[in-house]
Amino acid sequence: MAVLLNRFMAIGDETKEVHMRINRAVAATGLALCVAMSVSGCASDPKDSSGGSSGDSSNVTLTYWASQQGTSIDNDKEVLGPVLEAFTKKAGITVNLEVIGWTDLQTRIQTAVASGQGPDVVNIGNTWGVSLQATGAFLPFGDAEMEAIGGADKFVDAALKVGGAPGTDPGSVPLYGLAYGLYYNKQMFADAGLTPPTTWEDMVADAKALTDTSKGVYGMTIAAGSYRENAHLTFITSQQNGVELFDTASGKPTLAQDGVADGIMRYLDLMQTAKVVNPSDSQLDSASKAMPQFAKGQAAMTIQQSNADATFVANGMAAGSWGVVPLPAPEGAKSDVGSHVAGINLAVFANTKHKDQALQFVNWMTSSDIQAQLDKPFASLPVLVDGEATFTTDKEESATFLDIYRTKAAPLPLVPGEDQFEQAVGKAMNQMFASVATGSTVTKDDVMEALTTAEGTIH
Repeated sequence: MAVLLNRFMAIGDETKEVHMRINRAVAATGLALCVAMSVSGCASDPKDSSGGSSGDSSNVTLTYWASQQGTSIDNDKEVLGPVLEAFTKKAGITVNLEVIGWTDLQTRIQTAVASGQGPDVVNIGNTWGVSLQATGAFLPFGDAEMEAIGGADKFVDAALKVGGAPGTDPGSVPLYGLAYGLYYNKQMFADAGLTPPTTWEDMVADAKALTDTSKGVYGMTIAAGSYRENAHLTFITSQQNGVELFDTASGKPTLAQDGVADGIMRYLDLMQTAKVVNPSDSQLDSASKAMPQFAKGQAAMTIQQSNADATFVANGMAAGSWGVVPLPAPEGAKSDVGSHVAGINLAVFANTKHKDQALQFVNWMTSSDIQAQLDKPFASLPVLVDGEATFTTDKEESATFLDIYRTKAAPLPLVPGEDQFEQAVGKAMNQMFASVATGSTVTKDDVMEALTTAEGTIH
């Protein structure tokens, strides 16, 4: 374990170095796809962010960085193109779109924050909301800004809260809602005479019954090489154990607790002791890379967010052949949390020269009609209080995810150090899974030492 523990120590150095490199970074440049052509029209009395007039909106071009939500970057462009063209026709404002994959998005945003050279409007993972708000790079949504986008009351309260630290004006607002669920293969469960699990122990027992390594079939598949997925599962299992990752008053991490370590061990043991996860899953560095194994019948269950359906179908799985239940908690759990309040938010860079036009665009993207139009292809849950789930025609799946999102999801820690937690703990867990996959044993003492090391990297 010495090599593994040395790697845990290196994680902290890497995290600090990331922040140093960001401060030296120069914003990446690239060609943006103009998906909307300006037509005649003018917003009333538009002003730039300094309060001066920005002139006719038909002369204004906004740059928009969108996160990849669909099955490919080209798919996102196809979905967003008509929406942005309609906005241009209505408001007379051109929008240059660039869709950025999740492996690059956070680094691109951090570089833009450091350099001051970014887009006007950007999608962010909502778990980054407080961390990015703390940089001061994003426009606060105060009373006037909220009024300009239709009012705070239109948003689901839990979704709006993750946009900023408690007691502050949020630095971003909800765009797409997501939640974790446990997907299961209906036919495999029926053939084995099993019903969907309601406790963690049931889930493990079912997974053991459905594992047949001689056929290359495992009870579960997980993205064990994804630091984001590992960090999210650390949060969920810690919540189920009744412990918090940060002291909310001071913002300081409280990672080195039994409840956190026990939750991590519970997740690791899916591969380590239960052996219901293929050791090769340690190489899966994104959730999407686990989806094909489930879709092709190589795994009976998978833990995924609610936008997985399209990828299942794209990999040959017939619609309706999967079911979903909340990710179960262990017997005697302190809570039934099965997800964090996941999703994507919209933020406006504070140094935009087109504040009013950017707010018009945010208002457009978060309007009822556009939300209904985008929620289906991007398989997102409604972030508006009057929204309806349109991402699936399966009423049971829809009801399950809405219930998870609204009653079994908790916000990740609303502190500036949350992104550092994801990096430090998530990457340490990557190494833990890699160690398990190569035949080593990870103990609770190892996990506690890694959590203590991670605490020292968070500031």
